[in-house]
Amino acid sequence: MKYLVTLNGKTYEVEVEHGEAMLLDEYDAAAPAGKTPAAPAAPAAPAPVPAPAPAPAPVVAGGESVNAPMPGDIVKINVKAGDAVKAGDVLVVLEAMKMENEIMAPRDGTVAQVVTQKGAKVETGSPLVVLA
Repeated sequence: MKYLVTLNGKTYEVEVEHGEAMLLDEYDAAAPAGKTPAAPAAPAAPAPVPAPAPAPAPVVAGGESVNAPMPGDIVKINVKAGDAVKAGDVLVVLEAMKMENEIMAPRDGTVAQVVTQKGAKVETGSPLVVLA
């Protein structure tokens, strides 16, 4: 079978027989004489517009925000507002690159607000929990 292939501004006439390709002729960007160029492909449909992400909950003023150290998915939340925590307690489990990462309390305190929710996708620096 013979094919016309255009690559990097050059048109190549290629013959493929039993899985082996052989270059027959090479042309400049214009189609070879006596042959009409292939019809251009129909334009692709525009991509659907994604729904806007819900606005994050407001962070409580005066508290210390515990932020996501990397982008990922929240798979577990171990605390709720009003819980007392000690430094090193696991607040949230974040999955990134198929690894579960425990996000721990940096200090003793009380959970003022849980800003994220299970299943949420977070970016680096996104607030997860606010400690009072």
